[in-house]
Amino acid sequence: MKDFAMSKLRVACGMLTLLALMLLMTPALAADAGAATTAAELRAFAAAQRVLPPAPQLPRTAFLESRTLAAVQLSPTGAFVASLRDQGDSRSLWLLPTAGGPSRILIGRTQAGQLAWSRDGRWLFLRAARSLASLSIDGHAGVRLPLGGVEQRQWMKVDPSQPAAVILRERVVDGRGERWRIVRMDVRGTRTVLHEDRHWIHDVALDARGRIVALTRFEGDHDALLRLQPDGGFRDVLRLRPMERVRLLASLPDGSLLLDGNPNSDQVSGNFRRVLRMDVNDRLQTLHEDPRQEADLDEVVLDPRTSLPLAASYRSSEAATYGIGDAAPVVAAIERRFPGRDIAVQAGSDAASPWLISERAATLREPRWYLYGPRNGSVRRILDDPAATATVPLEAQLARKLAVSWRASDGMLVHGFLLIPPGVDLVRAPLIAQVHGGPINHFRAGYDGVAQFLANRGYAVLQSNFRGSTGLGRAYTFASNGDYGNGRVQQDTVEGVRWLLAQGIGDKDRVGIVGHSFGGYSTLLGLTFQPDLFKVGVAGSPPADLGWAMRWLLASGDQGDLPDRSLKQTLRALSLDGSDPSIYARLHAQSPLVNASRMRRPLLVMAGGADRTVAIRGVTDYVARLQVLERSVSLLVEPNGGHSPVDPIPREAYLFAMETMLQAHLGGPAPEPAGQRLRTYLRQSLRLAGPEFAAFAKP
Repeated sequence: MKDFAMSKLRVACGMLTLLALMLLMTPALAADAGAATTAAELRAFAAAQRVLPPAPQLPRTAFLESRTLAAVQLSPTGAFVASLRDQGDSRSLWLLPTAGGPSRILIGRTQAGQLAWSRDGRWLFLRAARSLASLSIDGHAGVRLPLGGVEQRQWMKVDPSQPAAVILRERVVDGRGERWRIVRMDVRGTRTVLHEDRHWIHDVALDARGRIVALTRFEGDHDALLRLQPDGGFRDVLRLRPMERVRLLASLPDGSLLLDGNPNSDQVSGNFRRVLRMDVNDRLQTLHEDPRQEADLDEVVLDPRTSLPLAASYRSSEAATYGIGDAAPVVAAIERRFPGRDIAVQAGSDAASPWLISERAATLREPRWYLYGPRNGSVRRILDDPAATATVPLEAQLARKLAVSWRASDGMLVHGFLLIPPGVDLVRAPLIAQVHGGPINHFRAGYDGVAQFLANRGYAVLQSNFRGSTGLGRAYTFASNGDYGNGRVQQDTVEGVRWLLAQGIGDKDRVGIVGHSFGGYSTLLGLTFQPDLFKVGVAGSPPADLGWAMRWLLASGDQGDLPDRSLKQTLRALSLDGSDPSIYARLHAQSPLVNASRMRRPLLVMAGGADRTVAIRGVTDYVARLQVLERSVSLLVEPNGGHSPVDPIPREAYLFAMETMLQAHLGGPAPEPAGQRLRTYLRQSLRLAGPEFAAFAKP
């Protein structure tokens, strides 16, 4: 769940949508890039935070990240800004003219969470979990189409060749077996079949006449990029190894392709994702990459008129956006207006049209939105509703984030972030290791609700981007080398905590560990194998046996019925395939489940009763074993909940239970009392209540 910085975890970022490809460079080589954070830098950061006034204890609900604006998009013409505004259990759609004047409402109630403009800027496409609808800027409804279902229909992209149409992917099952169809649908519901294939198609590129000229697809044991031939067939251009990705951004008039990805070829290195151009002779050229040679490309912005790249953003240890070509001075001027901020841009097709700017930071729960005049450098804030943001924490009340790096005991440079509560004596402050899910995921430099919540309660927080994390290049991801038990990956976090303690950050007798999904697994490992360091743990949806969990995920979980069945190949490439007896035996032997007798620290486990990523029966089996061993363990299960809590009360319960557990064993302020609805939920959902939750135990 994006609100807890612990999900968005479907195929690429799911609990076990794990890595792929063998290690491209050794840890020693990877360690040569960059330098560890010095003791002087840490001391300076800590001193700057210590002299600040302590922040007031804010309500839990201030950290739930229910952002006022779910989506904001500039029209291709630059004439309007469309926004989806949260209003409880639904959203409303608004339209703001960029030339001036008030916003007007187009739809008072919708379940859509994403929106996109048609190429002509006259229609909006609204996407909900199970439907797609079109709406004109005059408020006239177009077509409404169900998504999912037997056809497994999915949105792919706005059709760049048509005034107002989208590209869809659909499954066809008949006497010839299963096939995949690419369909164009306009705003009136007119459908045109563009291509049919027996392979799952990831992406397509279309020329100005609306023909598919290239596609990427999964070919049984690998992904591939193909080009259309004069005879109507497709020719292999790139054979991609696991975790090599290519996104087709545009087909250019000269026949070249604009790409976003990390393919490895004779022309370019595939370590970092970047902006690429493939000419008509299939030669690759890098158009833009991280100047620091540290981060993967996170976002690329195209000119709506020419489809050429305007800007590229990189977000790992730092967040930075750079202009490309003629847009470089414009983006540089914007960056100067917002120093130290994470800036994202959207541009209109007219040279005189304003740009849409979003401003983000670790201390901003809500992004701020502006219109920027590229000709005169004017900046005008928009979409600012004081009533809607009245409960948003002030920046001065939140913890600053420092990008940190430390040398692991094998010499590799490991990255992460440190949050220090303002006005706190760090020598006496409790320290929390927060481990992200995935493990194909990473902590970013921006706002994180759980980390800020913990910092507001007086905890210093280390966010560990252990080896195996994404965002820092494929070599960093594959430096894990499959060692996901009580091995190298876990040691990166453990050694990061010990390094901080050695620098005077945190009280060694008050250290805890928390995480969700893979982070929950790491929490169980920490309490089991490093009890001298971690005194308490909070694990959300944790797999207690990674080998078994991977088998289940492939066979019965979210990955079991996906048409793109590449996860098995990815796991095999990383020596993480649970169906391999030797790999399964290794992971099983190192699992918290098998080593449950070694776990003697207090533990809180939270899970969803209908989780399709981590089987609830695996979670309850582990907790039952701890209970038989008379360990101190509590279990909170959201009835019919998924992998992460979504509804307001379960989300608040997640924070309340975490705070209660940590305060009981590490100290800190008493939790804000639970309201009636929360108390009722806790009494119903606590399957096993340890002494920390005696007040909510069922009689």
